[in-house]
This record gives sequence, C-alpha cells and structure tokens, in this order.
Amino acid sequence: MSLVLLPDLGDLLRMHPQLNAGTLAEALRCLGLREVLWASGPDPDHPLRDALPAAGFGLEDLPLSDPAPAAAEHEQLVGFLNQYPQGRERLRAAGRAEAEFTAVLTAPLTLPGVLAPEMEEAVTRYHAAVRDALGEGPGTRWRERRLGEVAQGLAGRSGAVLAPLDDLFALRDRVPGAALPDLTGFAPGETSRRRALADRAWQLREEDDLEALLSALDREEGDAVTPEAELLAAGAGLCLAVGDLDAARTRLERAAHALRGDEPRSLPGLVLARLGQVRDAQGDRELAERTYRAVLALSYAPAVARETAGAGLQDPFRIEV
Repeated sequence: MSLVLLPDLGDLLRMHPQLNAGTLAEALRCLGLREVLWASGPDPDHPLRDALPAAGFGLEDLPLSDPAPAAAEHEQLVGFLNQYPQGRERLRAAGRAEAEFTAVLTAPLTLPGVLAPEMEEAVTRYHAAVRDALGEGPGTRWRERRLGEVAQGLAGRSGAVLAPLDDLFALRDRVPGAALPDLTGFAPGETSRRRALADRAWQLREEDDLEALLSALDREEGDAVTPEAELLAAGAGLCLAVGDLDAARTRLERAAHALRGDEPRSLPGLVLARLGQVRDAQGDRELAERTYRAVLALSYAPAVARETAGAGLQDPFRIEV
C-alpha cells in the first residue's frame, strides 16, 4: 500500500469554505483511510487536532525535530541582514515571494485545486525565490535538512500522512511509494459545509448579515466535527456582537449542557471561557469565577481559552453594550 499525502494549510483551513477541516475528514472517508500520520507543525490548537479525532480518525505524530532552533536562527539572520543595504534588499525579495505565495493561499481554494500542477508551480516558485534571496540554511529555516528528516521518518510507512502544503510535492518526490490522493469523484459534502458555516460565524466580519448567519446556525443539527454545542456557541458570539447578553448567555448555557465529552477537544474550553465572560458582564461574578476555574481544570483547553479564564479571574470582564 502506498503513502497518501494530504495537504495541510494550518489555520488557513478556517478560511476556505471548500477546503476546511471537515473537507479533509470527508476526503479521508472517501479514500477509505482511518489512521493519519501527522507530519505537520506542532501547534496543539491546530483545527485538524480537533476535527479528525472527533470524526473517528486516529492520529499518530511522526517524530519531528523541534522547529524553535531553526526559527531562532532565521530571526538572527534577519537581524543581521537588516544592518546592511544589500541585506535589506535580500529581505525585500524574500518578502515579495512571501506576499505572492500568501495571495495564492488566501484566494478561494479547493482540495483538488491545491493538489493541481498550478499549485505545485506556485510552491516551487516560492521556495526558489526565498532560497535565492536568503540562501539554504537559516534563510529557509533549514528546509532541505528538515525535508530529509521527514522523508526518512516516512520511509516504509503506508496509509495517510498530513504534511504542510508547501512541503507536499517535495515529499512526494523524496519518499518511495508516496503519492498525492486520487480524488476522482470527490466533492465536499455536509460535513464540509457545516464546518465552513461555523468557521464563518466565529470570524465575524463588519459587513456580515448577523441575522442571516444566526438563522443559518439555528437550522443546523450538528455533527461530530461541528456539534450542536459549537453551533450554539458560535451563535452566542453573534448575539454578543449586537450587545444581546441575555441571548448570548442562554445559548452558551445550552451549549455547556450539550457538551457530551466526545466533542472536539477545544470546544469545552471555548464554550466555558466565553460563558464566564458573559456571566461576568451581567454582574454574576461568583458564578463567572467558578466558570473560569472550570476552564483551567480541563485536561485540555486551547491557549486563548486559558488566557481568557486567567484574565477573568484577575479582573472582572466588562463589555460595552
């Protein structure tokens, strides 16, 4: 059996309606794969760290080197180059390549689209431009060395592996038996659509029609990747945006009661942290403090939830309505 390489976009998965955490869960089901080898970054709050286990997929972390030393060396190089005119020009060239590639990644994307030859060409151009500007090594955060380590770790493995999109094509060429997935006939389904709706509600832009978004959330029943509790919590955020604390609290308390224990692991912390803030804003300080402490007592809560709870215990949360 070959090694199937799936693309990871990190937090950008929250931005694309047709390429999000739900989309990748559906693609894995389409491919008949249940276990995923994680060869992406170490971010514990990565959206797929929530979605894939909640959807019943097993995750196995590929042993990877700590990226912090390479990142520190890169920052040292940037500081050195900034001291000289020629160095600053090199940094500008690398910055232009970064901006061009970012524009590609933030345009509307689909799963077949990120696996297409056009994306491979964009990735190749990006890495070549950065390497030409800053050199291989600290300038590229030791990309070649890192790719070699990942390829070595994947040697002899089979099944599905999740890797950063900009590493995907290089790994395909370095790992015997590795291939991009055959997604003939695949199209995003209800899991992807529901995930996209929740992601959109959490982002909340100034031009949004809040009433339409809230109505759309209320029509959904939820699923393993985007359960009812998350839909309620996302709706509470919309209520807060218009200053309706009573409606926000009602939704968050319903969300807290809807937590089953098998939902995406970030969700309890996010729900309780926001519920603590709403209770605080309504002057229910004692109950708010208990809610914040419940966040900190969880075996896992995302960094933003822990920071919110810690700040709430220090100073009461207030909101202008």
